[in-house]
Amino acid sequence: MEALELQAAAERIAREAGDILRSYVGKSFDVRRKGDVDLVTEADGASEEHIVSFLRREFPEHSILAEEGGASGDRGAEFQWVVDPLDGTTNFAHGLPLWSVSIGLLRHGEPYVGVVHDPSRGECFSAARGHGTACNGVPVRVSRVTALEEALLVTGFPYDIRTSSVNNLDHFRRFMLRSRAVRRLGSAALDLGYVACGRFDAFWELKLHPWDVAAGALLVREAGGAVTRFDGAPFDVFSPELLAGPPDLLPAMSEILLKGNRPESESAGT
Repeated sequence: MEALELQAAAERIAREAGDILRSYVGKSFDVRRKGDVDLVTEADGASEEHIVSFLRREFPEHSILAEEGGASGDRGAEFQWVVDPLDGTTNFAHGLPLWSVSIGLLRHGEPYVGVVHDPSRGECFSAARGHGTACNGVPVRVSRVTALEEALLVTGFPYDIRTSSVNNLDHFRRFMLRSRAVRRLGSAALDLGYVACGRFDAFWELKLHPWDVAAGALLVREAGGAVTRFDGAPFDVFSPELLAGPPDLLPAMSEILLKGNRPESESAGT
């Protein structure tokens, strides 16, 4: 199956999962804690069950890595779907319409298809390797900003922010003093979609999981952006840190990021 066919399938199931999530909006639903500041809702489970059932039925030879259910299928498979059924659960639980469905497909470990669907705004960011990035079918590109002083940045914080000194606060302070402004939306996948279309100029975050970035990293790459680790080294979806944005902007950000705390191998969330 070609990349564009797989992309169409990912868009379809992301929209269906988004409809399921929207059905919970404004209603009472179960919310439980996974950690001090990490929540999961019954909506997460309903969305993931729908996505995983579809993928198992349509692509039985592919493996799946999902946030709530973990890994399934042949880990040596050529294709692996990486799923976050509800990225921005805390926002969702509080009725804040900043959350998304993220579905990425890896081929031999490299991003091949990426879809980030925002049901609240009706926007679907989508990319396939070699075919560019679009939002609702309209091609998008990263911004042309090259000066950090003119850049609107976005980031997130790890779930262990209260207990670990490697918590992004040093980086946040430095960028607040050097950039135009910094925002924190609470959905890494949506952040990357917004970088891909130029609403944000660049993104950085640490202690990430594959389902946070598998789709969004490809969106940025296919929109003309660069995606690296903090030191500029090649990024893969199992890296704990990500820097993404216009290629000419990232060196200045990398210089600042290397001055603060960085994770070595620990990974706690977004």
